[in-house]
Amino acid sequence: MTSLSRAEAALSDAADPLGPFRSRFLIADETIYMDGNSLGRLPLAAREELQRVVDVEWGEGLVQSWEHWIDLSQRVGSSIAPLIGAATGEVSLADSTSVNLYRLAGAALSAIPGRSVIVTDSGNFPTDRYVLGGLARERGMTIMLVDRQRDGTLDLADVTAALDDDVALVSFSHVDYRSGAIADMAAINAVAHDSGALTLWDLSHAVGSVPIDLSGHGADLAGCSADLAGCSADLAVGCTYKYLNGGPGAPAFMFVRGELQDELLPPIQGWFAHAEQFAFAPDFRPATSIDGFLVGTPPILSASAVAIGVSIVAEAGMAAIRS
Repeated sequence: MTSLSRAEAALSDAADPLGPFRSRFLIADETIYMDGNSLGRLPLAAREELQRVVDVEWGEGLVQSWEHWIDLSQRVGSSIAPLIGAATGEVSLADSTSVNLYRLAGAALSAIPGRSVIVTDSGNFPTDRYVLGGLARERGMTIMLVDRQRDGTLDLADVTAALDDDVALVSFSHVDYRSGAIADMAAINAVAHDSGALTLWDLSHAVGSVPIDLSGHGADLAGCSADLAGCSADLAVGCTYKYLNGGPGAPAFMFVRGELQDELLPPIQGWFAHAEQFAFAPDFRPATSIDGFLVGTPPILSASAVAIGVSIVAEAGMAAIRS
């Protein structure tokens, strides 16, 4: 193993194209921080933005600030979309990862009646297994568990073997939270769609860390339909407090493929999802867009911090971050 002197290491840091980004974060000491998978560092701009939102938008603007707060979830979602290979209008910020997982999984299961199996893996993050297990019990369905390989990878042959015409939903994490193994998203989407199932991905340990291609645009056309829908993901969720540096308890995001937005009806229906939100109608009529998957009032302070964290990752670029 080649060793570097401190001077050589400093020169290497100085040549790193991402080196200047270090000064954009609050670093209180010289600790080598390796817990970004649980909480990203504080961007200095986020601290300034929160102060501005509190003092000016909340303190002075009060209720009038809702004129530009009302669509903050959608605007931040649109800024996340390029980081995960999604289109504008397919991503929105909302609630927690667990709530979004329940919301999208429930919508998917209701869209494919007559099928009774959910496929996930035995090593998936606990909350994913808990949520999917609860939905299975609630609906009289079965969970089919695929075992990961020793290195944490998902073997496509094992996934394919778990699929038949009784499977409604296939749900995995794109990055395994223990090993860091990256699943072959496009290939799994393709075999799941061949069986008639929908796919739901948890991007919590992937977004801001590795490139993500929900649309399947970078996939090999072999095994995909001509329009690439065969390799594209249907649904996804993810958190913003890890590699997007959105802050503790920051809201999560959800992705719904554009073609599915007017077909799926989430099990949680709130006034922010109504087609005419301020009509205050007696009956629910969902918006035929990503808005139809919202529920209630967005958390403005934390969403404002997320916007800063996302902008820094976007500026750095996922290719450079991965490299």
